[in-house]
Amino acid sequence: MVAAFEGWNDAADAASGTVDHLIEEWDAELLIELDPEEYYDFQMHRPHVLAGDDGERLITWPAPQVFHARPPRGDRDVLLLRAPEPNFRWKAFCSTVIGVAKLAGVTELVTLGALLADSPHTRPVPVTGSTNDAALMERMSLQPSRYHGPIGITSVLNEIAVQEGIAAASLWAAVPHYLAEPPCPKATLALLHALEDAMGMPLPQGVLAEMTDAWQRGAEDLTSRDDEIAEYVEALENERDTSELPEASGDAIAREFERYLRRRNVDPE
Repeated sequence: MVAAFEGWNDAADAASGTVDHLIEEWDAELLIELDPEEYYDFQMHRPHVLAGDDGERLITWPAPQVFHARPPRGDRDVLLLRAPEPNFRWKAFCSTVIGVAKLAGVTELVTLGALLADSPHTRPVPVTGSTNDAALMERMSLQPSRYHGPIGITSVLNEIAVQEGIAAASLWAAVPHYLAEPPCPKATLALLHALEDAMGMPLPQGVLAEMTDAWQRGAEDLTSRDDEIAEYVEALENERDTSELPEASGDAIAREFERYLRRRNVDPE
């Protein structure tokens, strides 16, 4: 299962955008929709009214949805959870989601998130992750989380998954805070690459690469017209470049090569 939530966990819609991308690319089918009445404050997550083809007005609710996908080049099915972060009854919500996952035979959960950070747009979007599962730790080169502080729904979902015997990991992209307006396809693509490593299978990029190029050009245009932003970005670049270790770059190259082999149906081993 791959899960992403709108709101606190989803800077520039990068995490939910990853799940939306996979739903579209895999032509995933809606498996279940949870009743939003128990989990949402509708003054914060307001329903929308739409006009149908026949002119009839329809109300759509901010309901959590689980989709079922059959990746054409994968050896297992994938559930895709997309939802606004609930306002109420987090433990009950997560228990319900994990119950659905167990009924479907899910053995691994990866939650996606994105946060605003001091990250320059001229460098690759950093993606950090954590897990307490030994197999996922080795496959993804992750460490146990040492974070202390406020958490989002993804942390609760991961904890309940582990309690129910499902291996769980979390991936977070760092979106440049001065370019926080959604969407951020560059961060979505970075999460997609990290998710590909986590799942050990090729994932479709679709038009994300082209969208990332367009986003990058727009970001460059913005900085070229604002001296203060350009100076700030240069400072972030210097800080980022001096903090990165050579071995970290080597690991990134190795992971990219493994992704290339997977897309060509070659065993990286």
